[in-house]
Amino acid sequence: MTVELVKHSAADTDVLWAARVSTAGEQSLDELDKDPERSKGLINYLMRDRHGSPFEHNSMTFFVSAPLFVFREFHRHRVGWSYNEESGRYRELEPVFYVPDAERKLVQRGRPGKYEFVQGTPEQLELVERTMSDAYERSYAAYQEMLEAGVAREVARATLPVGLYSSMYATCNARSLMHFLGLRTRHELAKVPSFPQREIEMVAELMEAEWARLMPLTHAAFNANGRVAP
Repeated sequence: MTVELVKHSAADTDVLWAARVSTAGEQSLDELDKDPERSKGLINYLMRDRHGSPFEHNSMTFFVSAPLFVFREFHRHRVGWSYNEESGRYRELEPVFYVPDAERKLVQRGRPGKYEFVQGTPEQLELVERTMSDAYERSYAAYQEMLEAGVAREVARATLPVGLYSSMYATCNARSLMHFLGLRTRHELAKVPSFPQREIEMVAELMEAEWARLMPLTHAAFNANGRVAP
């Protein structure tokens, strides 16, 4: 999975001036020149009591490269997000496909809503690698055969599987990102447990690392208050 922070306008001070306008009016802009550390208690209060709107006055744009099945889950997050994804209608898609590595837990135990994943056997891992690779090679060969015969890209792409990698730009604010992280990561500090698919969790972890660097006080308050979006 690839996640790159392309551009941003995001800092802890964005939370402070947005919150203090309710009592200080235009003087709240003075927060831009102050050390946000002195006001981390306010950030924690806003997070704890779920005053969410001050966390929306910032922006982060990420470049994400991941399999199509990850994007299909990702795009369920709509409030506070904007997406632009590469198009198989307008460009020939590259033969880059997802195959789990040995760290990926392969076996699901239990019933839906109450299950766990455990490590697969070496034989299961070999089976996954072999059958996926064979299927990818056949589907991409069929795709290429149709393109060479003059079939439109938007038609030929239908033969390609969800393990194909795609890329997109995703733009969000801290509040929408916190909601995403609350659902798409497992964390010991989470007040509400979540059970994300490992591949989208890998993307979420990389995004969280970038956000934590930009807004460390907000990130700390998010963790301190159970990783629930305000």
